[in-house]
Amino acid sequence: MRVYGVTGWKNAGKTGLMERLVTEITRRGFTVSTLKHAHHSVDVDQPGTDSYRHRVAGASEVLLASGQRIAIMQELRGAPEPSLADLLTRLSPVDLVLIEGFKREAHPKVEAFRAEAGNALMAPENETIRAVASDTALDVQVPTFDLNDTASIADFILQEVGL
Repeated sequence: MRVYGVTGWKNAGKTGLMERLVTEITRRGFTVSTLKHAHHSVDVDQPGTDSYRHRVAGASEVLLASGQRIAIMQELRGAPEPSLADLLTRLSPVDLVLIEGFKREAHPKVEAFRAEAGNALMAPENETIRAVASDTALDVQVPTFDLNDTASIADFILQEVGL
């Protein structure tokens, strides 16, 4: 599968850009899946639900299924976090997987950058960043896009992955 990332520091606009890119790229007829890395303990299940109770009771995996969606929750229970490559093998085939986070992995990325967040730009130090989507003009050695110019960013990504 073709993969492309959106990376950046906290409050840089990554999630909003991801959301807009998924909408734009699927509107063009391509299938897209996403993979997001969380640096903190994340729980998509809620205390009190049956699936939560199964997991807390010790289940290694809980598959929750309905007529609209399925979710598989897997507890690591002390095992190491799976690699990005391992996580990608768990996805069904699609035209493009957009990855949010995983800034140190080797896949190509667009950096989301907001000046007001006050963080340093990653692109000069990270050769996997192929472009920057920013809310301000920048002097960098990679292509730059307005953070809100979703169509142009999508064009760039689709060209990069050969779609």
